[in-house]
Parts: sequence; C-alpha cells; structure tokens
Amino acid sequence: MRYRTLGRTGIEVSVHCLGTMMFQDGCNSDHDDCVRIIHAALDQGINFVDTADMYGQGESEEIVGKALRGRRDDIVLATKAHFQMGEGRNRSGNSRRWMLKAVEDSLRRLDTDWIDLYQVHFPDHSTDIEETLSVLSDLMRQGKIRAFGCSNFPADEIVEAHHVSEWRGLGRFRTAQPPYSILARGIEASLLPVVERYGMGALVWSPLAFGFLTGKHRKGRPVDLTTGRAALRPALFDPAIAENAAKLDAVEQLIELATSIGCTLPELAVAFTVAHPAVTSAIIGPRTMAQLDGLLKGAALTLDDATLDRIDEIVPPGVNLYNPAASLPRDH
Repeated sequence: MRYRTLGRTGIEVSVHCLGTMMFQDGCNSDHDDCVRIIHAALDQGINFVDTADMYGQGESEEIVGKALRGRRDDIVLATKAHFQMGEGRNRSGNSRRWMLKAVEDSLRRLDTDWIDLYQVHFPDHSTDIEETLSVLSDLMRQGKIRAFGCSNFPADEIVEAHHVSEWRGLGRFRTAQPPYSILARGIEASLLPVVERYGMGALVWSPLAFGFLTGKHRKGRPVDLTTGRAALRPALFDPAIAENAAKLDAVEQLIELATSIGCTLPELAVAFTVAHPAVTSAIIGPRTMAQLDGLLKGAALTLDDATLDRIDEIVPPGVNLYNPAASLPRDH
C-alpha cells in the first residue's frame, strides 16, 4: 500500500480510502460481515476510512465504530454532515445549530472522542459560509475534529471559502471530495487546479463511475432498469440515451486497454484516479469481501505514460462523458 500526505495537514493516508456507504440496510446489512471487510482492508494497509451520517441514517457510522474498537489510534477517520437526519426541521444543512448537534451524534455513533477529517457533505446556500467555517474552526479548537474539508463543492465556492477564511481568521477547508473517474474528468479543468493552488488534499469518489467501469455494463447487452441503481436513476444507465451509449463505447476501448497491460478494468480505473498529482486518495466502496479483494489487487498498479496517453485518447482530459452531479442526492 502506498501513502501520501493529506494536503498540508501532515496526516499520512493510504492512496486507497475505504468508503462505507455500502454498509447499511439495503446494501450490506450484516454488521459482522461489514466489520470483517473493514478489518480485511486495514490488514492490507488501508489506514483511511470515510463514512457519513446520512449513510443508513447513522447505521454506517455505527458499523465503523464497532470495527475500529482497539484500532482507532492507527486509523484516519473521516465523516460528513449536511443531509437530513430523522424527522423535523433544522436537522440538516451547514448551520452552527445543526453542525454542533451533528458532530456530537457522529462521535457517539463512531464511539470515538475525535474525528480526523470532518467534511461538509454538500453546499448549503441558505447558510453564510462564514458561519459554517466558524463552527468548524470552533470544533477544531475544542479537539473534537482534527481538520475539516468539503465534499461536492464547485471550484468557485471553494475559492470563496478560502477567501472568507483568510479575511476572518478562520480555519480553512483542508480537503475536497469530488467525483472523479475516467468517464468523468471534468474536475481536471478547474477543481483540481484549485485544490493544488490552496494545498488541499483530494479524496475522490466513484472511481468506477457508478459501476460502468466494473465491466458489468457492456455495449449490446440488455440493461435491467427495474433493479439496483438502474431502478433509482434509469437515466444514468439507459443505453438508448446518447450519453450512456458514449460511456459504453469508451468502456469497450478501456477493457481492451486493460487487457493489453495485464490488469482488470476496475484496477485500471482506480489506478487512473490516483495517477493525477492533485489526488491524494481514491475512495473504494466495496459491498462484499470479494469486491474488496478485487479492488485491492490493483493497489500497487502504476500506469505508465503510454497507458495514460491512450486513456486521454479515449476520454480527453477535462471531459465528462456524463454529469456525475446528476447522481447526487437532492439538497435539503
């Protein structure tokens, strides 16, 4: 396993981050199995775990808390807050009122005294960014969090946040968590340069492009739009839509490329994301032990210039073959 420094925090993290969104009811609800998967990832060198309060309405955090008992000091633990939690008003967003409650709830579920990286899961345009940065700075001074970052923020809002931090003498976003894959390279044009400019770490999600880079979805094969992710967002998978046809065309070429260098498509996909100098870690989100094993087989894979050049020919730099933002949950 390789390790990199998370921005300028001085914290060293594995280039593969274990994402735990699949550890909840409707995905993998067997807590003991989820704990085994987490332990297997840690045993293979992963020291970075990412979750969120909204994953299973806290269920994922509870599973992570169980898995990290006795191993907490060796793990860099990240979680997120923003989306609606439970019934009622003022139980979402990025306000001081909610963030103070949300962090205490996460600490309890995670069974820990501190969170290494606390992330704002989504922008909240009803709350002044100064208020959000102020409460996060207070939480850091209190020792409840070690650093804070943002997730799914556009480049211009990250720049604004850094300006406010400087003007008001507040802590600043140390990380960004955007979607990034061979099929969705749009962040290379603006967001990743901003991350580099401000010395931030980038932990990218969906390196397998919502399953398109697993090899499961192939050109000419029928797609069942009534089950799984396809049932939730059929527009992302319907091959009759030109955008999806373009993804499938690219997948065929990428499978051929992966075969030529002796790896699988998922291994190629994950290795690509961590090849960018601005990316610190790629989040892998296995549901099963077999999926974890398959993803970690490529942990040591480094792509040479010829392979990266061929990927650029299939999907040019800075180009999205689809809009990953279309898959995001709705804002509160």
